[in-house]
Amino acid sequence: MPGAVGWSERSNADYQSQKQCKKTSFAFYQAVRDLLPVWVLEDMRIMEVLHWEEGGKVSSYSPSEALLYALVHDHQPYAQYLLAHYPQEALAMPSTSFSCCQSSAPHLAMAIRYGRVAILRNILRTLGAVSHSSLAGYINRRGCHRVEGGKTPLHLACELHQTDCLILLLGHGACPHITDASGNTPLDTLLHVIWGNQRDLRLKRLCLDSLLLYLPEGLTFQLREQLRAEPTAWKELVGQDLYGRLAGTSPPPLFALSMHNLLRALPAHRFPEALEELSLPDFLKPQALRKQPCK
Repeated sequence: MPGAVGWSERSNADYQSQKQCKKTSFAFYQAVRDLLPVWVLEDMRIMEVLHWEEGGKVSSYSPSEALLYALVHDHQPYAQYLLAHYPQEALAMPSTSFSCCQSSAPHLAMAIRYGRVAILRNILRTLGAVSHSSLAGYINRRGCHRVEGGKTPLHLACELHQTDCLILLLGHGACPHITDASGNTPLDTLLHVIWGNQRDLRLKRLCLDSLLLYLPEGLTFQLREQLRAEPTAWKELVGQDLYGRLAGTSPPPLFALSMHNLLRALPAHRFPEALEELSLPDFLKPQALRKQPCK
């Protein structure tokens, strides 16, 4: 009986501890959501807030986990602070309660899913400053095979036709030929999206144009045979000229080859600043990087 009483007391203590963790954890989530000042958030994270992990472990929020919250709520000053003061810790893997796959790139995936272009740019700049080799390895990580189908951040940008994110990833060295768990390249992923739903077709074609600037002449992708089998439908979707290049019946235009060579020559750790410094008129730049007219 004493053992049973002791077990009951421990269970009650665990319940109270877990309840308190949930309360403080939600308070921190709300504080980030409400865009409270950085110093308030850091005081909470370091001194007050705990969260309950699997296995009954109580932990404070790491810079990595705090950065995920900053991404969700687009708290750019907080994201900038975390990346500046904890460059390695902020981009380390969060605990398994935040990310089931410990070999993925959850911060890049979150930035792309929510369209947080400014924070994504800061993340990539931070990775490049830490190590160029770290940038190349991190940016091409595959997501969870079970949940995300082994998609890389570039696959995800194509799936969601996030052109600004796609350009940043490619400019920082993302591999345009890498495949997911199903053997699809980013180009396959984007073409699947175009074929499956014709909504927002202009944005999807802009994404396709941007992706092709980083692909050389010899395109290799799984959907080529489908393109060749249904030329009429695909020509309506992507246009006559682009269809010819994708189907392999016509070479890429000289402009595309020139831009491909130019973009690949730019240093990844200085993208897109290096492109902006070139004396190119706006109409020669990828459309996603053109200056927007002031309203």
